[in-house]
Amino acid sequence: MNDIIIREAAAADIPQMCSLFQNDLGYAECTQEIVEKQFAGLDASREAVYVAEVQGRLAGVIHIERYDVLYFPPMSNILGLAVSSEFRRQGIGSALLKRAEQWALEHKINTVRLNSGSTRTQAHQFYRSQGYVDDKTQLRFIKCVRPLAAGVNAFEFLAVQ
Repeated sequence: MNDIIIREAAAADIPQMCSLFQNDLGYAECTQEIVEKQFAGLDASREAVYVAEVQGRLAGVIHIERYDVLYFPPMSNILGLAVSSEFRRQGIGSALLKRAEQWALEHKINTVRLNSGSTRTQAHQFYRSQGYVDDKTQLRFIKCVRPLAAGVNAFEFLAVQ
């Protein structure tokens, strides 16, 4: 097995992260411009992005944030985890999850949560193998509150904000 290096993401990783979001998470509407803008606005006091490198190539990425709600103690929320299809089943997802869990502990947070699309059954098996339990089924509702141009759907709108 190849050595996996987990490190904080850097601006130079943006093109490869964007490719992972497009090709391995299925977010075709993701553009490098969006990732650049969002990455520049990260708040290091409450979120982190880590990447996995294998032989100098970016193989995966994870984004974790502090998740505060009025009805639970602080939790961490994994906003995204992607591993390149060519590097799957090599321990990269596990290593990224472990680093995110360590980040949570470093921030005195005891619980990590994540959402996973209902069709991502292989991902669900992976999360269960890592000790995560699925505690409920839910739907996501989305509404754009800014008027959309004719023929533009909500997801296209999200991509151009």
